[in-house]
Amino acid sequence: MQYYNVGKIVNTHGIRGEVRVIATTDFPQERFQNGAVLYLKQSAGEPLRLEVAGARQHKGMWLVKFKGYDNINDVQSFRDHELMVTEDEQQPLEEGQYYYHQIIGLTVKTLEGRELGVIKEILSPGANDVWVVKRAGQSDLLLPVIDDVVKNVDLDKGEVDVELMEGLE
Repeated sequence: MQYYNVGKIVNTHGIRGEVRVIATTDFPQERFQNGAVLYLKQSAGEPLRLEVAGARQHKGMWLVKFKGYDNINDVQSFRDHELMVTEDEQQPLEEGQYYYHQIIGLTVKTLEGRELGVIKEILSPGANDVWVVKRAGQSDLLLPVIDDVVKNVDLDKGEVDVELMEGLE
């Protein structure tokens, strides 16, 4: 089964089994709502299935409580572990929007058909994402994800068509 990260447990909170989570999802209200199922990535073996008993925002993080884990000692070992969902639990996106895992690994080509490289990473520095393109024999290319640059994303072909603005290359 394929799993995708939606948050990271960074610490415990209080003595009643709450954990502090940094959300890495665009849908934290759905992911951390009562009854939602999450999976805790473990160092060995299958991920641990957890059901959310409650959650609230607190100082830029989410405080999440899991059913059946009512004591700080029950959740102490969850610290520094990723929370995940299965592929079939992912939210459908609007047209023109993509999950990171769909973009990473795509081949980047110019409109003229020149292959630039493969997307290896996505950065989120501010107003828009930046795709890091690994190029053969050259330094990485940083592509801003804006309409003037990214012209077409074809997941079936595994390609992205771009128009390089002056100074990008």
